[in-house]
Amino acid sequence: MPSVSRPAAPTRPSVFEIFAIFLRLGLTCFGGPIAHLGFFREEFVRRRAWLTDAAFADIVALCQFMPGPSSSQVGIALGLRQGGIAGAIAAWTGFTLPSAALLCAFGLLVGRHGATAQAGWLHGLSLVAVAVVAQALWGMLRTLAPDRPRVAIAVVSTAIMLAFATPLAQLAVLVLGALAGWLLRGRLPAMGGHSEAIGAGGRVHAVLMIGLFVLLLLGLPALATVSGNYPLHLFASFFRVGSLVFGGGHVVLPLLEQVVVPPHWVTPEAFIAGYGAAQAVPGPLFTFAAFLGAVSNQQPAGVVGATIAVVAIFLPSFLLVIGVMPLWERLRALAACRYALMGVNAAVVGLLAAAFYSPLCVNALRGPADIAFALVALALLMAARLPPWLVVAISALAGYLFF
Repeated sequence: MPSVSRPAAPTRPSVFEIFAIFLRLGLTCFGGPIAHLGFFREEFVRRRAWLTDAAFADIVALCQFMPGPSSSQVGIALGLRQGGIAGAIAAWTGFTLPSAALLCAFGLLVGRHGATAQAGWLHGLSLVAVAVVAQALWGMLRTLAPDRPRVAIAVVSTAIMLAFATPLAQLAVLVLGALAGWLLRGRLPAMGGHSEAIGAGGRVHAVLMIGLFVLLLLGLPALATVSGNYPLHLFASFFRVGSLVFGGGHVVLPLLEQVVVPPHWVTPEAFIAGYGAAQAVPGPLFTFAAFLGAVSNQQPAGVVGATIAVVAIFLPSFLLVIGVMPLWERLRALAACRYALMGVNAAVVGLLAAAFYSPLCVNALRGPADIAFALVALALLMAARLPPWLVVAISALAGYLFF
């Protein structure tokens, strides 16, 4: 009887292959989280067939549900599916390394040359940051707050943050946003249905990782306060930021500003200039942490400070992705969770609106010339559709020449 040939089972990539694939993406993925997800879909769904469109969409939904940088979390989840925890680490390292190294180098340059608000090119970076966040705010308003109930949530969130600009207020805004989303569920659009399983790992791993996440989130600040140790303070502060920022991308701005500027670790001028420079590099925007760790007025700074800050801000994503993926099937079936997430996303728009006003506009816009400069940069981004890295380069050069 002739043998029947069966299609060969797809071979899983090695950890090195996962690293190499994500390193190439980390060198070429410009445009922010939404653009990153487009690159990921092209690479892993269409080109490599690691997973189906339905499974990819569910992973994206899961990462929107969790705090942290969504595109990096999708990369971690994909690496976890293909190569376990080692694959997740390889995926994150490859995707994060290029932008983290570039921003660390920029921090060393700024620290060495004593950058101040009087440096024209730095002021140009500050102004382009205003334009980039304005563009992001408009896009998020259209997608995350497209109707009156969610606009109302965003407006109230903005008012609270402008009145009480503290990390505790931000957490309160997110909780209130979730509650408002649930209470207004009758006026919000119906959510999509069930799709295929995406889980990776078992429930034992899930419980351990979620438990470790909670332990570090609650225990690190107390330990840092008792010890008075700056590296521990740095790690605890950036871990908290990575644990509490919903929406990823530009929404990290207000929490990071609260962490590094009031204690005088980083000057306001260097903070905004570094944020402008972060728009010119590929990869996740959360690697802005590398610049802040490198340019810190405390020790260790430089490469060591950058490494501590980057590891700390991304560690919550590792713990949550590994912990939540096996449980996602049950969570997404709960309508209450989905409507709460819609409220959280609307509150995120309000957080970004508050951050757009302060510290960005307050610190960067000094007069009519600055407003005109920022409007031209915004027109280059939205009307001319130039890539952000090119607009950043043009703005730095123009700032050097004219300020």
